[in-house]
Amino acid sequence: MKTPAESAAARRRWLVAAVAVAMLLSAYPLFVLTTVYWSFFQAGLPGGRHGPADAYRHSLASATVAYTLSPRCVDWVTTVMERDGLGSAARAMDAHNNRIGARIGAEAESWTLMRQRVLAAVQNGAINSGSADRITWLAPHAWQDRLY
Repeated sequence: MKTPAESAAARRRWLVAAVAVAMLLSAYPLFVLTTVYWSFFQAGLPGGRHGPADAYRHSLASATVAYTLSPRCVDWVTTVMERDGLGSAARAMDAHNNRIGARIGAEAESWTLMRQRVLAAVQNGAINSGSADRITWLAPHAWQDRLY
């Protein structure tokens, strides 16, 4: 049987370990968000929500995750966050662009090429593209300036 002092020390060790794990787990999403938004603000694309800028943000985040981890992680996040594109045109657009970004990230030979290919894909995108190989966004009347 542990003394109260030993129990308290064990709880502190567990708490320190839990905090360390939480910090490590939050570092990766922070890395992805920081690198994506840094590029997003520099790109100066219109349509922060539902437009080309939104398509860029989604495809770049997915490419980053696929490049640094795995396209399977992008699939999982798309299923959870975008409901696999079901329910609305905006979710379908985001899921579509996530898949293209994941493919770009998985095939990229370098970080720089991955980022260049994502931007080029967005620059060659189109409104309501039905192509599995072309970035898409909604019509300009649906664009919003907000980012959330």
